[in-house]
Amino acid sequence: MIKIGAHMAITKGFSKVPEDSFNIGANTFQIFVHSPRVWAVTPIKPNDDVQFKENLKKYCIDPQDILVHSGYLINLASPKDDMWEKSINSMINEIQLCSQLGIKYFNVHPGSHLGEGEEFGINRIAKALDTIFKKTSPDTTVLLENTAQKGGNIGYSFEQLGKIIKTVQNNSRLGITYDTCHGFDSYYDIRTKDGVRKLISEIEDSMGFDRLRMIHLNDSKFDLGAGKDRHEFIGKGFIGIEGFRTFLSFDEIRKIPLLLETPGNDADHANDIMTVKSLL
Repeated sequence: MIKIGAHMAITKGFSKVPEDSFNIGANTFQIFVHSPRVWAVTPIKPNDDVQFKENLKKYCIDPQDILVHSGYLINLASPKDDMWEKSINSMINEIQLCSQLGIKYFNVHPGSHLGEGEEFGINRIAKALDTIFKKTSPDTTVLLENTAQKGGNIGYSFEQLGKIIKTVQNNSRLGITYDTCHGFDSYYDIRTKDGVRKLISEIEDSMGFDRLRMIHLNDSKFDLGAGKDRHEFIGKGFIGIEGFRTFLSFDEIRKIPLLLETPGNDADHANDIMTVKSLL
């Protein structure tokens, strides 16, 4: 059975997320563990983590199919020492909450080198991850998300992601998340079978296809190679219904959890989930 879900709000508490996901036709989900626009990490309320785990069982959601997304302020490639250190400490705190909830996977954007160059950024990210892994439990796997090709972003190609993984000492704790909108922004055209084969081949050659653990399923408001990072409802953007039909026709893709980061609320996500299921 396909695993599909959406990014869900935690405003009503972590324990409510499994039920809310079930109600939109999902069997997995993605969450933040605190407000993504601030550094401060709020402790989980008493018993909320226990009830969360019980509700996962109640609604038949496997914690290994769930993804925690890092806060937006984290930049592991930053050349600014204060920002870099804050990023490391924030990520350590978020991973600890991830472990408390019993969630295996933690997603992070690799970061931006802010003009210092690709080699500098890759080494900075690897050094940060080495520090983070020494201070967090090995039960959490960090997934590096591919980025849109713009500015000083690191991770818009699988070659870059592969270099990060190879540079990190304990890289058994690393995998990747593939974002279809970001990939489309960076000239990965999944609208054709040849394009999907190229994508799969590049992942395999750069780090091994088994490193791909999650997929962010998003359409794009802009055309191929735009580098804008603007997500759209499934089938309403430039990837389109037939593009997603092609992408999801591959067995290698269908076996990986699909997580929507499309616009709107739970009702909109329910519609997107129905659209994806109709393609299968």
